[in-house]
Amino acid sequence: MNKHRTRIKICGLTREQDVDAAVRAGADAIGFVLYPPSARYVSAERAAQLSRRLPAFVTPVLLFVNESTTNIIAAHAINQRAVCQFHGDETPRDCQQAGLPYLRAARIPLDGAEGFDLVKFSQDFADAQAILVDAHTEGFGGSGKTFNWNAINWSHPQLNASSRLVLSGGLTPANVIDGMVQVRPWAVDVSSGVETAKGIKDPDKIIQFIAAVRRADELLANP
Repeated sequence: MNKHRTRIKICGLTREQDVDAAVRAGADAIGFVLYPPSARYVSAERAAQLSRRLPAFVTPVLLFVNESTTNIIAAHAINQRAVCQFHGDETPRDCQQAGLPYLRAARIPLDGAEGFDLVKFSQDFADAQAILVDAHTEGFGGSGKTFNWNAINWSHPQLNASSRLVLSGGLTPANVIDGMVQVRPWAVDVSSGVETAKGIKDPDKIIQFIAAVRRADELLANP
């Protein structure tokens, strides 16, 4: 019997009230986008300020896109509880240089996921704490688009989906159950699916999303 409790990350937060709402609803991790072109961008200082609202066992995650190692280390120095998430074109060496725990985003092509070797990608980033599978879009995530979940063999033993994969990309309260039943991930990550506008979260949608994740956990535990 599967008794796994899927972890939940709410990403792209910019306001105190949204951080508080996500924590109250039961989020396990809160993501802050430190990528200046993003509509959800916050500075390292702002991310650290918001992170101070998080209680124990709720993890702040700092999202970087092709950032310099110097800036990554500086951002983490003022937010030492945080985990890094690399969401750009970073190589394994790029991710390792900061010497910090990290997640690596795999950007799955929308129109050709069959051509993306997720097993090799996962092996290349073997020291990542998790591989986050997201849709490949111009804006480096947060697009509200899903990739073709059917194009990947999620049960491949080297993917370790239930202990290493984070499902992301266009998740909403309406589709997250289907995604979880198919992928059976360790965690799920949502941004646009719980928003009223980019960077502005809807507390009711957060509650609905987390409730749907828990329903999926029940379905997987009692097939």
